[in-house]
Amino acid sequence: MPLWLPFFSVLKVIFIPFIISIFITYLLHPIIEKIHSHGVPRTVAILIMYIIFFGGIGFGLYKGVPAVIVQLRELAENFPELLNSYRNWFDGIHHSTSNWPIGLHERIEEAFSSVEAGLDAVITKVVSVLKMILNSILLLAIIPFIVFYMLKDYDQLKKALWYLTPRSWRLPSQRFFRDVDVSLGNYIRGQLLVCFLIGLIAFLALWISGMKYPLLLGIIIGATNIIPYFGPIIGLIPTAIIAATISVKMILIVVVIVFILQFIEGNLLSPVIVGKSLHMHPIVIMAALLLGGEIGGVIGLIVAVPITAIIKVILVHMRAHFLLSHKQTG
Repeated sequence: MPLWLPFFSVLKVIFIPFIISIFITYLLHPIIEKIHSHGVPRTVAILIMYIIFFGGIGFGLYKGVPAVIVQLRELAENFPELLNSYRNWFDGIHHSTSNWPIGLHERIEEAFSSVEAGLDAVITKVVSVLKMILNSILLLAIIPFIVFYMLKDYDQLKKALWYLTPRSWRLPSQRFFRDVDVSLGNYIRGQLLVCFLIGLIAFLALWISGMKYPLLLGIIIGATNIIPYFGPIIGLIPTAIIAATISVKMILIVVVIVFILQFIEGNLLSPVIVGKSLHMHPIVIMAALLLGGEIGGVIGLIVAVPITAIIKVILVHMRAHFLLSHKQTG
């Protein structure tokens, strides 16, 4: 097996830009179709959307990355001071709880130790991801070109897949992917827009309140918001930890900001932008998140809901298939 590892590594590096390109094409294609339906030539519609999407990302990276790097550098420089404040805070809690029952006192110590270990792991992971992105920058640079040709030749690619699919599978596959798109497509597009808006509002609120590293924390809060229900809590943890090194007042401000964001997301943004596109009960979604988190950690939490939506469509189609088979045999 070790002999195949370099081969699989090369395949992974080659396929990652194509997977990302397919995902971006999937996101942009319905918007291009809407523009095209208003009489705009397809190529022009693609160029308009292409410039807006990649131009917006490019401008955001041009303006945002230097600011994020500055805040990361500042955080790295101040990390010993933050760690010292955290340790003093921990020692104070340790001293004040020393008279508590031994079991409870040990549990508190274990909780703080696990939080510290978790923070170290997160920081290490972030650094490794940033290094991976920098190392793959040339491969990622070809993504806009792949997306352009995928959008331009979307119908031809669709026809090619149609003819490559066995004849007996064509209509069932078409219905299946159409139902997946209806169930999942609007949810993914809407959720990404909600995450962007929540991250932007979080950045502005933290910046106005005088919180340190508002852009970095706003990005974290926006990114974690992609996880339903648990996302805001995950985003609150690093923000609250940094706020704890400033003052108790800042902790309260941060908690209030996150709760207001949760209210805005749950009662204003998600109902309008995402709606009830998944048609799944909240208990099913929570169960999927718990299972996804247990199996795949943070990645499992992110993909749990989309995978559950696809499984739901599969079960519906299997039921329809068995009912049809039963009628034909009956």
